[in-house]
Amino acid sequence: MSSETARIEAFSDGVFAIAVTLLILEIKIPASGSGRLGTMLLRQWPSYVAFVLSFAFIGIMWINHHRLFTHIRRADDGLLIFNLLLLMGVTAIPFPTAVLALHLRGADARLAAMVYNGTYVVIAVFFNILWRYALLHHLLGQEIDRAAMDRISKQYAGGPILYLLCVGLAWFSVTASLTVNFVLAMFFALPPALAERVTRRASAHG
Repeated sequence: MSSETARIEAFSDGVFAIAVTLLILEIKIPASGSGRLGTMLLRQWPSYVAFVLSFAFIGIMWINHHRLFTHIRRADDGLLIFNLLLLMGVTAIPFPTAVLALHLRGADARLAAMVYNGTYVVIAVFFNILWRYALLHHLLGQEIDRAAMDRISKQYAGGPILYLLCVGLAWFSVTASLTVNFVLAMFFALPPALAERVTRRASAHG
């Protein structure tokens, strides 16, 4: 961790940790006397689904943030601002998670899923801005070569569009939109070199 980015990374890690911890607060303890405990726990399955999805997403975003800052060695005011914008998106995740958990079984499930997926569209945009700003302003270390830069750029480039497709898909199928969203998260968890190979194989078979 370079001295220029040490405080950025430490602050960012704290934000990720708080955001991921807040997710569990949406899973309520059934009140005594409100019914059989097993039944009451089972009825909360939308909260469990939303918790697992968002925990995985925040964890993967933290992995990607860590990967970026293994290459980002210098910082300026612009980088600080764009990193804060990204963290703003991260801190907002518990809200759409709660909305999804509350409405997943109801008439507003489609809108809840659209709001949920829309949050990741914004975060994907912020990830792209942060990375491309660091790239264009030469804030990266000397150890990363052009090929590695291109791999990271390509992996992130499609994120906003793909997550936006999840928003549209939610109108037709909430389950399908959340499934695709989860698959996308798993894809972004892959190291850029492996993600590029997966994309090439998918294109070859497509």
